[in-house]
Order: sequence, then C-alpha cells, then structure tokens
Amino acid sequence: MAHHFITGVAGFIGSQLADRLLAEGHFVSGVDDFSLGTEGHLASARKESRFHFVEADVSNPDAAKDSFARAVQAHGVVDFVWHLAANSDILAGVADLTVDFKRTLGTTYGTLEAAREVGVRRIAFASTSAVYGEREDILEEESGPLLPISNYGATKLASEALLSAAVESFLENVWIFRFPNVIGPRATHGAIYDFVKRLTAYPGTLRVLGDGTQCKPYLHVSELMDAMQFIVAHTTDRRNVFNIGPRGEGTFVRFLAEQSIARVAPGTSIAYTGGDRGWVGDVPRFSYSTKKLKRLGWTPRITSDEAAIRAIDEMACEQGL
Repeated sequence: MAHHFITGVAGFIGSQLADRLLAEGHFVSGVDDFSLGTEGHLASARKESRFHFVEADVSNPDAAKDSFARAVQAHGVVDFVWHLAANSDILAGVADLTVDFKRTLGTTYGTLEAAREVGVRRIAFASTSAVYGEREDILEEESGPLLPISNYGATKLASEALLSAAVESFLENVWIFRFPNVIGPRATHGAIYDFVKRLTAYPGTLRVLGDGTQCKPYLHVSELMDAMQFIVAHTTDRRNVFNIGPRGEGTFVRFLAEQSIARVAPGTSIAYTGGDRGWVGDVPRFSYSTKKLKRLGWTPRITSDEAAIRAIDEMACEQGL
C-alpha cells in the first residue's frame, strides 16, 4: 500500500483514479477547488476511511502546502503525486489568459512548492497532445519544436518544463503523459459532453462547431488509467514522456454528432457552423504516435470510434436516458 495524492481529485479523471487506487488498497489524499469537479464525483471515495480530501485552490502555494501537510497528518508520507488539476475549458482560456495561467501553470507551481516542502520525490503529470501545436508530421515524443496554438497547450508545455527542472533540484522521477481527447463517464467538458447535454435539453437541431471533418483520437478514461499505471510501473528514468492514445487513426466530429443523435435524440438535424476547426486554438486533425508506449508493452483494447460509442452511451445514462 502507498499514499497517493491527487490534485483535481473531484474532476473527470481524478475522481475515477481515486476510486481505482482505493480499490487496489492504497491510501489516497486529494485536493480540488470544485471549479470543474463536483462533490458527486467523490461519493464513492468518501465511503473509504483511506481517503482524505481537502477543498483548496492549489494555484495558491500556501493553500497547496497546507493541503499536502494535512494529507501527511492523515495518512503519513506522500509516496506519489498525480497532478491532474488544470483548466480544461479551452474556450475560456482563449477569452482570458489568466484562466490557463492560474488553473494550469499556477497549479503546477503550487503543487511543486508543496511537494518539495513535504518531501515528495515522484510526480506524474497530465499533459496533452496540444503541446505539439499544429503539425503535418506524425506527433512523436521527440517531435519539435513544440509550438502550441492555444493558451491551454502553452501552459501545459510550460508545466512540463517546470516539472523537468524540478528533477534537477528535488524530484527523483517525473512522468509526463500527453493525452489525446479523453472521454467517458463523469466528463465535465468536450464535444461528446456538449452534444449529449444539448440534445437532452434542446432536441431538434444540434449545432456543431466547424464542418464535421475535424478528426482526432478519442481514448476512453478507463484505458487512460490503465496506461498511466502501466507506464509508472514499468519505467524508472528520471524524466518519462509518453503519448497515450487509442487504437486506430481517430474519429471524425461528424461521427460523434451522428452517434450522439442516434443514442439521445433520433431524427435531430445537424447545423454545422462551417470551417475546418471549431474555435481559436483548435487543432482540427493530427496523426498521433503511440509507438513508444507499445514498445514498453501496453496497447489499448478499443478503437477511437468504439471509445466514442461507449462514452456516448455512458453519458446518456448519466442523463437518465
């Protein structure tokens, strides 16, 4: 048994990771400010005596340090940190730079300051394919230069840099996971989330940003957690950087819209806004390599399309459909 600390523990991924670690017998502490996460996501974890929660904003270094100190008081030395707290609302970050600066880069800084103070030596970070920017080549971990086209991608890349530098001063190991689009139950954002919510509230016409030809890899959250845990268990380098993705090339936004309609509101028409991308900073399509992860020994079980169909059904069920 180990003591794991999760930032963003009430969020989409963080809450499910907490449930999994608790089921495996570990102690789990977590922090969240409920800017995106919800209390309901913690319902299962709160039933466990091995779970400790602090409501706080870790972009404030003092609050982050207090959260970590209270975790140590509750369950002893923190063995591992999963830093998942970040802004996931890309459009909000486009409108206001301070959103990503605080919720993504700021939470990384606060987490590092707190980790140093309590003696943490191992941190895993939820990064993103958005750090690569818009490129024509296949996105591999060694690709460069990295030129993000969104504030979201830029602050994730800056966070990677802070974590890399921390290895030289106090961390023994860092894991940087570059996610594609992650989907599944408890989602708080994303195309499928938006489609299901809109179709539930306003059936009749579904407005879709762009022309539907955007094509990206979608990974189910259960497979993401499998991959992250596998990587941590099988790598010991000081800095470990991995793309994580599904089988197959990716999924078209048109497919997401059509499958959402079929599950939630059959017969609904689609109104595309036009253009090859949905918003400022959107990378409409990319080719994502997971060869490094495959060489390590892990491969996903389902394709991007299969993950999308499964997630649509799960989110529809959450809406009582």
